[in-house]
Amino acid sequence: MTTLAEFETLCGKVRNWGRWGADDQRGTLNLIDRASLRRGLAAVETGEALSLSMPLQLKGPQDGSGIPGRINPVRTMLGINTPMGPDPAAAYSDDIVVMPLQAATHWDALSHVSWRGRMYHDVAADAVSVAGAARLAIDTFGPVVTRGILLDVARLEGADRLPGGFEVTAAHLDACARDAGIEVRPGDIALVRTGHIQLFHAGDIHGYHTPTPGLGIDTAAWFHEHGVAAAATDTIAFELLPARCPELVLPLHVLCLVMMGMPQGQNFDFEELSRACAADGRYTFLFEATPLPFRCGTGGPINPVAVR
Repeated sequence: MTTLAEFETLCGKVRNWGRWGADDQRGTLNLIDRASLRRGLAAVETGEALSLSMPLQLKGPQDGSGIPGRINPVRTMLGINTPMGPDPAAAYSDDIVVMPLQAATHWDALSHVSWRGRMYHDVAADAVSVAGAARLAIDTFGPVVTRGILLDVARLEGADRLPGGFEVTAAHLDACARDAGIEVRPGDIALVRTGHIQLFHAGDIHGYHTPTPGLGIDTAAWFHEHGVAAAATDTIAFELLPARCPELVLPLHVLCLVMMGMPQGQNFDFEELSRACAADGRYTFLFEATPLPFRCGTGGPINPVAVR
């Protein structure tokens, strides 16, 4: 268990406020540069492209037990084979979607979480209003393309799927990188596999929600020390749930988003990628995960792609 005092100390150790200038809104995404992109390109050998996204559908991960108001995407037809003019030979079909920006596979924007009235870079929490996020919104991310690394903790543990409540520690991340022969470099994006998404695939949506395996508090320092640009998991919470910090529900959200300015992703699907990496022993790849640029959005849906 982590006490509130210990948590506060860790906040000070990983805080990046002011690191990239007074006007910074991108946080650790600033670590992605041409060198990290070239590392991603150099990791491509076969040209195999794998989507890491959940499908956007009504039978999604939102079962009403998480954040109030979050629903699965609702798609409705606006037109079905509707003639475009007097001649019915040419017709169109159109549809509309209503969905939370964090419904399925997504990045959290740095405006998604605040701590004691402040967001990343000491931005006041009231920068988020009914109009959305005036600062630190998802559209400030820009293109997200760099080297991705798969840290397959489930495979490290000899498990197909980690059990709910399993805490992924910094030691696990070190062991995964070592076993895969990866030198983690600034600007890399870390994808941490637990196998937990298998519950979602099996239709156990409630079991997918809680308890979940996930990243423990000490991984914040690991991400900070290695210069990781962003991190994502195959769980709905990103971090261990329930957390081992009695005073906080999601302490790693505060450490990553507020203190470090490090984007975090949830509901990624690493199952196909895990099998491919295990088959040939290559755990690095070109990774593209640019969110849809919703102005003032506190999150952004994505279809992340790993190119091997």
